[in-house]
Amino acid sequence: MASPPPDPRQLNRLLLAAFAGLVLLIAWNVAFAQALPQGTVLDPRELVTTSQRAIGRTIGDHAMVDSRGQPFRLSQFRGKPLIVSFIYTGCFQVCPTTTRFLAGAVAEARKAVGADSFQVLTVGFNLPFDTPTAMRDFALKQRIDDPRWTFATPSPETLTAIAGELGFQWVPTQGGLDHLTQATIIDGSGRVVRQIYGESFELPMLIAPLRELVLGTPAPRDDFASWIERVRVLCTVYDPRAGRYRLDYGLFIELFTGSTIVVATVWYLIAASRRRRTTPAA
Repeated sequence: MASPPPDPRQLNRLLLAAFAGLVLLIAWNVAFAQALPQGTVLDPRELVTTSQRAIGRTIGDHAMVDSRGQPFRLSQFRGKPLIVSFIYTGCFQVCPTTTRFLAGAVAEARKAVGADSFQVLTVGFNLPFDTPTAMRDFALKQRIDDPRWTFATPSPETLTAIAGELGFQWVPTQGGLDHLTQATIIDGSGRVVRQIYGESFELPMLIAPLRELVLGTPAPRDDFASWIERVRVLCTVYDPRAGRYRLDYGLFIELFTGSTIVVATVWYLIAASRRRRTTPAA
């Protein structure tokens, strides 16, 4: 005797669930999708890939001017770890928030590895506007008064060189400058050893590699926190209306919807197979 046909009611429920998931996905994309401004070409995945390629690279001895107008060279930082961040002084949300959080993380790191054990360099990348005066005012607004923290203005040539060496990219948009928020840890010989992403991060992501460099305490190379942080960065999109990155919940909706459909289909096929095996012959 032939196997009985699938129960139409179960098939209808499966199709209804798939249709509802598809409608939910379309509605979410229509409501929250943001078209990037014309000329914006940055892809978070490509940004992270380029940034990660910088690890192991040795940066050059570039010349800059600090916020007091005094020239210096990066070789002056050799011998101790160096944290490098990029900001632009015309930013009113992401850069101030990121810098204030980094300041708190730096303070905790100094407690853990020694107040004089590493230095910090913040580079202004919006030339010609990020002048020494603008960088000094930016530091004052963020209440940063750290003698081991330098706010610097590079020349256009130096900016191109150091940004390329550290894997940092940016592009003009209608709302300002779109860029990947990153802090780079460089060892005492000038070699890039770690990239940290986001406006905020777990403190061990900064302190652990510094402890390894200063105290010789091994730091995990691919720990769970780093993996979560990388996923979070890859799941962000730039919102030109807010002038900042936001988490792309649409990706999670797509994953949930797709998983639900796959699970429902597999469940239906397994249930149908069991019914065929348990149906007695005529």
